[in-house]
Amino acid sequence: MKQLMISQEIIEKKIFLIRGQKVMLDSDLAKLYKVSTKRLNEQVRRNLKRFPLDFMFQLNDEEYKILKSQNVISSLRSQFATSKRGGRRYLPYVFTEQGVAMLSSVLHSDRAIQVNIAIMRVFVKLREILSTHKELAHKLEQLERKIEKHDTEIKTIFEAIRQLMSPSTKSKRPIGFLSSHTSRNS
Repeated sequence: MKQLMISQEIIEKKIFLIRGQKVMLDSDLAKLYKVSTKRLNEQVRRNLKRFPLDFMFQLNDEEYKILKSQNVISSLRSQFATSKRGGRRYLPYVFTEQGVAMLSSVLHSDRAIQVNIAIMRVFVKLREILSTHKELAHKLEQLERKIEKHDTEIKTIFEAIRQLMSPSTKSKRPIGFLSSHTSRNS
């Protein structure tokens, strides 16, 4: 089996965040596997028990419009049954990481196995990057809290200095001792 070379960057550009999950479009996966989208979805339909909702789901109209508006779905691929060009007759399916892994078990080819390995590596890399960002965000949050605490302390110090520098409005008592025979009211 010869080694397949698929750029991680190509795969990364085909992973989208939909419904809080990282997913890939059926048409993009079909291109990577070098099969038609129709063939890919036929194999999935024949093995539906392998694809629960957390592995694969169909986009709704709103999600489809958003992807189409971002040029994720090309205008040629987005034609529905009204088109004479033979476009899609249904909304696209998307596959989560687990769904992509399951695809290799229903698409029996060396290419499917190699593509899945490449995709799994990208998903792992994205998880590692996300983890690093979460750690970085946590450290930044801690630093912000320290700075806020220091800012409060610095403001208190400046306020104390301002009070010391400002002329007092209190009536000043004479400095020193009063003798017992000197009256206080004099």
